[in-house]
Amino acid sequence: MTTRRQFMGASFAGLLQPAETNPKIRQARDAALAALKPSAKDLEHGLELHANSLVVESYGFSPRSVIDGERMRQAIEAGAGSQELDDLHTEMLLARVADDPSQRQEYLDAWNASGVTCVLQNAGEEGNSPVRLLKRLAYLTYLTDSLRDHVSRAAAPADIEAAKKLGRHCLYMTGNGVPLPQEWNSVSEELAHIRLFFQLGIRMMHLTYNRRNVLGDGCAEPANGGISDLGRAAIAEMNRVGVIVDVAHSGWRTSLEAAKASGKPMVASHTGAAEVHRHIRAKPDEVIRAIADTGGYAGVYSVGSFLGRSGDLNAMLDHIEYLVKRFGADHVAIGTDLAYVPGRNAEEYRKMGARPKARTRYEAFWPAGALDGRSHPSLAWTNWPMFTVGMVQRGIPDADIRKILGGNVMRVARAVLPPT
Repeated sequence: MTTRRQFMGASFAGLLQPAETNPKIRQARDAALAALKPSAKDLEHGLELHANSLVVESYGFSPRSVIDGERMRQAIEAGAGSQELDDLHTEMLLARVADDPSQRQEYLDAWNASGVTCVLQNAGEEGNSPVRLLKRLAYLTYLTDSLRDHVSRAAAPADIEAAKKLGRHCLYMTGNGVPLPQEWNSVSEELAHIRLFFQLGIRMMHLTYNRRNVLGDGCAEPANGGISDLGRAAIAEMNRVGVIVDVAHSGWRTSLEAAKASGKPMVASHTGAAEVHRHIRAKPDEVIRAIADTGGYAGVYSVGSFLGRSGDLNAMLDHIEYLVKRFGADHVAIGTDLAYVPGRNAEEYRKMGARPKARTRYEAFWPAGALDGRSHPSLAWTNWPMFTVGMVQRGIPDADIRKILGGNVMRVARAVLPPT
């Protein structure tokens, strides 16, 4: 039997050490062990494989910062509007660790526990407004500029490989919408911001979010319409410029037609297999096959209410295993759509108090029952090493696991990015 001393002296010791001092990380790791019940052999092999692999998340978030509850409360009491409060809150969540050294160790512990080198980072709020999309990119640019010795901004796959060699982390920026000025003078003028945002570092864009926009239907639209003529033109421009087309939140017909229209590999960066659990955020086999035929992949999310069955790590592994068997390991990735939330989070929200009630913005509207808030601690973002242990348990070969952990994301990134 492998002893704790042997574990802590192994090549994967860095994955385990944060759990020694952080109870939140330890509790999540214990929940994963309880769900998987791995043998000592599978556990050790999985942890070692994870530590030695280049791990690139197909869609997700850098660990969160702790908000300043008192500052939020003061803004509320001063009569700040909903947009001002949203901007202040989002900036704190994404970037406050850059200005608050007291948060630094927990932030880095979360990264180290995950074993993730790079996250394809949500760096643009849902919608098509260039200004709205720019805000998150600005916050995260500030974060990576401030913490560049630990977490940098990657502009190309080679930057991700360099971060791995240095034992550091990085963000490969993605936008949650195609930036459109919405002046409607001409197609070329309307799509010109795609290149501008590429120059700012955005490397992947959602074609739609939950609802319908001028490019196509989102996953929550009951009509399930396809892409528009402008949507086809946007895909062509993204292909030309070097931006990955992402249909994670698009409707099934929109996703299918986008895959058939794209001349470059495209993806559903955080989704699931509808044959395993039918949900508006999952994709049916026909859509996944079309994505795979472009050379792309389906990234499996770890949102409990989207997974079905137990909603724990085993349910997530059900989706991964199904996709590997049905479409091959070359077309599977992991995009958790989750972030690590610091332990002090609840305390700061208590200081903030209640925010004024606001209406749900259209793009983010979910139909009843689609997002029930269920989660399971075994799916915590810091449990990435346990995702690998689970794949080892399922009998997925090491070479295929490496593809799922990051190899496929790197391949697609290289295929879409223009040569320099």
